[in-house]
Amino acid sequence: MQPLPPRGRGVTIHLRRLTPADAGEYREFRLAALREAPTAFTSSYEEERGKPLSTTVDRLTREIVLGAYGEGALLGVAGLSLPSRGRERHKATLFGMAVAPRAAGRGIGKALVSEILAVAEGVGGLTQVALTVSEGNTRAERLYRSCGFETWGREPRAVLVDGRPIAKLHMLRLLRPAVLVDGRPIAKLHMLRLLRP
Repeated sequence: MQPLPPRGRGVTIHLRRLTPADAGEYREFRLAALREAPTAFTSSYEEERGKPLSTTVDRLTREIVLGAYGEGALLGVAGLSLPSRGRERHKATLFGMAVAPRAAGRGIGKALVSEILAVAEGVGGLTQVALTVSEGNTRAERLYRSCGFETWGREPRAVLVDGRPIAKLHMLRLLRPAVLVDGRPIAKLHMLRLLRP
């Protein structure tokens, strides 16, 4: 993947797929995001911190999670979950999108979502990517809309955070039809590299 050019403070950001070897760092980043923005996620800090590291290793083994690195640290993450049931293999879910507060406003979120969509377009048979976003998280809603996602529904009281109901907006991004050669989809080289840890 091409690094993001310096923006703001002049730091170059590199995106790469996280592997099980990154589990500890990813888990700590995720826990910090859940603690700092509890209404932004369906998962809670309390539940996630009690899970063993093996749960994170498993996630990084079976799902595609990208990390944005700069300043010698993980600054952002986003994941793509591919369903295992045959009738749902045409759709994927973008999950766990988060950028460290100190790195906000540098285009990291847009780069992560754009790269997740590029990866999705390289997966044979995928035609759409879905996500949910907490209602009122206008910054995230704007980001997703700028990447081509459209809201198709609203789930009232989707989650309860400290007893307070939070609605979730359901968003969808249709993918471009795959390029077919001999009836099989072809992916760009960097997309194939991302699909294999």
